[in-house]
Amino acid sequence: MRRKKITACILVAVLLIGALYIVQRLLVPKYQTGIVEGSMVEEYYKDRSDHEVLFVGDCEVYENFSTIELWRKYGITSYIRGSAQQLTWQSYYLLEDALKYETPKVVVFNVLALKYNEPQSEAYNRMSIDGMKWSMSKVNDIKASMTDEENFVDYIFPLLRYHSRWSELTKDDVKHIFAKDKVTHNGYYMRVDTKPQQEFPDPTPLTDYKLGDKAMGYLQKMTDLCKEKGVKLVLIKAPTEYPYWYEQWDEQVQQFADENDVDYINFIPLQNDIGLDMSQDTYDAGLHLNTTGAEKMADYFGKYLVENYNLTDYRNDSEYASIWDKKEAAYDSMKQQQYDELNKYGELNKYGELKSFGANAIQN
Repeated sequence: MRRKKITACILVAVLLIGALYIVQRLLVPKYQTGIVEGSMVEEYYKDRSDHEVLFVGDCEVYENFSTIELWRKYGITSYIRGSAQQLTWQSYYLLEDALKYETPKVVVFNVLALKYNEPQSEAYNRMSIDGMKWSMSKVNDIKASMTDEENFVDYIFPLLRYHSRWSELTKDDVKHIFAKDKVTHNGYYMRVDTKPQQEFPDPTPLTDYKLGDKAMGYLQKMTDLCKEKGVKLVLIKAPTEYPYWYEQWDEQVQQFADENDVDYINFIPLQNDIGLDMSQDTYDAGLHLNTTGAEKMADYFGKYLVENYNLTDYRNDSEYASIWDKKEAAYDSMKQQQYDELNKYGELNKYGELKSFGANAIQN
């Protein structure tokens, strides 16, 4: 009798835990339509190939560099571990996490995030952190990123954070309760539409131009980690001019690069060399590049990477080619779908999703 009671208690506990898990899976945001940036971090774990170039950073990498064009033009295998407003310490911990799975030859970090020296927003934190697999990298990322209003336990048990989300549930929450569609191409977020660059407001003078100790400290940690692993670090500033990148910030990054023997490229003054036309190569009035601009950036930067680092052209490797042929096909298919959508409706919706094809998801 006692054994039956113990068995019954165990069974009830298992069923309760299972039910809570399913409810949690249902209630957490899926990021499959609308703000898809929350799906980007976890997609990395689904990619089985290794990468010689790994990007880490915010929207200035995942919207401005076409990973597929890097492959197509140079045979470079690359991935972008990016998320919206990804802070410097979040890029560090995502890099630390990635180096447990692979060792690229080059890591590229976009320096705009150095402007932030403190946690900014729970919503952006969630989009960067929730998709990470559990490890000490994730634990430390949470601790470094939490705002004063956040609790660590809410990251361990997301149900505590999202328990009241019942009224916001959509069919996507049910459809993607256990599996999600891909929304990027090796981390690159595609937008083919065009909205020409407009005039930006004049920069606001700052009382203090010094980049913060926390942000710069994590940049140093990133630099030291790359040296420890034998990986070359390249610092970049994307070619888009807003949010404003102050000359004083640029000088500090250049000084850091010189002192640590790493390369730094500010692409803003190189727009003409790259071939960018900001009346055609941006989809949101100059904040980010569209696909034609991202392909130009890949062409220009890919040439630099090939000439300065010992990268392998894998296009003649049958194993890699079979993997990347599928990636190219998915990329070209989505590009054509988006162009068809523009021709039909004159625009994509405000999130860049395809009105007639559903979510901006990649089927391959």
